[in-house]
Amino acid sequence: MTAPALRANPIPNILTGIRLFAGVVMFAMLAGAAPGALDAWLSPETQLKFGLWAFWIFVIAASTDWVDGFLARRWNATTRWGAILDPIADKVLITGAILGVLASGSLPGIALPCGLILFREFAVSALRETMAGRIELPVTLAAKWKTTVQMVALAALQLTLLWDAFGLQNEDGSPLSWQPAFESFAVFLIWFAAVITLWTGWQYFREARRQMQDL
Repeated sequence: MTAPALRANPIPNILTGIRLFAGVVMFAMLAGAAPGALDAWLSPETQLKFGLWAFWIFVIAASTDWVDGFLARRWNATTRWGAILDPIADKVLITGAILGVLASGSLPGIALPCGLILFREFAVSALRETMAGRIELPVTLAAKWKTTVQMVALAALQLTLLWDAFGLQNEDGSPLSWQPAFESFAVFLIWFAAVITLWTGWQYFREARRQMQDL
């Protein structure tokens, strides 16, 4: 009699699902915190709290991107559903954070790198969908690091919008001496993330072209 197959541990997939849901909630809060979005219904203090909650949701959700993959490999619990859901959750989280940060309208110099990141993500997703079943484009190590850099950059950008919520200001309300340098660093990070994102996107398209030539 054949022994029944063991079911994979569901915890990694549950964490991935939580990250997907958290990305939607985070975006809704960032949108609500944006100037002019819900000013008629929310007080400035409530909007500031929304931004603060969105920041912590993003940080916690981003941390699960490493945890669920680690647990899936450690417990040999990788599943096809998890492989499909994981990049979707990452893209929802990244896209929601980018749109939320852009909605704030208070950080100059980030629209172009954020747009380039979004264009690349949509282009690679379209490539995978169009070429599904014909070629294989496994996630590369560089692409995994790309996602990490994106998350760190977006967390830094969100933090620059929340100085008041964290009470990071002088008694007269002026910024602390290190804050302008940190804002410049956050802008640099999102540009760095954009460069890595475009590079990994080019790698995928190059690999797709190579495989298509071999068909």
